[in-house]
Amino acid sequence: MIKAKNAGSPVSIGFLLVPNFSLLAFSSSVEPLRMANQLAGTTLYEWFTVGADEHPVSASNGVTITPDIPIDKAGSLDALFVCSGNQVQHHADPGVINWLRAAAKRDMVLGAVCTGTYLLAKADALDGCRCTIHWENMASSREEFPHLVISPELFEVDNNRYTCAGGTAPLDMFLHEIRNAHGADLASAITEQFMCDRIRDKHDRQRVPLTQRIGTNQPKLAEAVSLMEANIEEPMTLDELSFHVGLSRRQLERLFQRYLQCVPTRYYLELRLERARQLLLQTSMPIVDIALACGFISAPHFSKCYRDTFGLPPRDERRRAAGQVEAATPSKLTPRGAKVTSLRRTTICSASAPPSSGLSAV
Repeated sequence: MIKAKNAGSPVSIGFLLVPNFSLLAFSSSVEPLRMANQLAGTTLYEWFTVGADEHPVSASNGVTITPDIPIDKAGSLDALFVCSGNQVQHHADPGVINWLRAAAKRDMVLGAVCTGTYLLAKADALDGCRCTIHWENMASSREEFPHLVISPELFEVDNNRYTCAGGTAPLDMFLHEIRNAHGADLASAITEQFMCDRIRDKHDRQRVPLTQRIGTNQPKLAEAVSLMEANIEEPMTLDELSFHVGLSRRQLERLFQRYLQCVPTRYYLELRLERARQLLLQTSMPIVDIALACGFISAPHFSKCYRDTFGLPPRDERRRAAGQVEAATPSKLTPRGAKVTSLRRTTICSASAPPSSGLSAV
């Protein structure tokens, strides 16, 4: 629980705005504090925007906020939360990292919203603590910080370290904090004001579970997908999957065709390519290492599969993300005519894709 340094004073919280930060995640952090003050009829919390310096900071949607204070004056705050967003690895300001590292040594309460966890990890501020981060950055963070315990939870509170996923997850984390500090009645009243049906627990999953998309009456299909997700580096064959879920190959193929509109081999391949794309864009891992980490037998084979799906080879994808080559047109990136932003959210499986006798061959 965050406590004020001076008894009887409001808890002061700073929000360090990193360029390209998520405005939704930032608002979801501040609004429960504002409403807590309003409903309590007194100032329980005060908050300040913090910047690497005094210059305005732009959110990912273009909205610009001028910080209240620069980070070198944030030491008097009771807590500091790092608010970040897309391409956080490109905004690891050395001065900010050094300040966070020094604050961690002083045992200051530190937190992260969305991808801010990455900057706390760079500052060695999360060593020995459980933490979480937005699911899109989870694989790359585990690769870059193998010593950290990075959980898939909605948010984590471990001693004086607060981390959460992006989107509206900060709302739940701060409601959890308000409930611990000022009681369940106040927290419930805030949820009613915001028309939230409940305060999500930290153990709520970040992503919509597969069972909610296909229904709870398909446990075999959900089990098969879970096995795929747990075996990315060493893919299982279709026979192995069938054996572990207790179905024949034909039965398993029919389930995938009916509920996911593709054959198991294609779905598995897309899972691995999605993981590869995360590592490609969020880390500096060599492409051959990414290929091996995602279960491909060689870098050339990985490159071909990647190009067939995304319309350009991995090397060009990384260069394009770094602004070294011209962005490809949508038609170049969608060879099958469907807009692809995430393989799990926009299904690009083809129902006519030929079945394969084994999954580990790709």
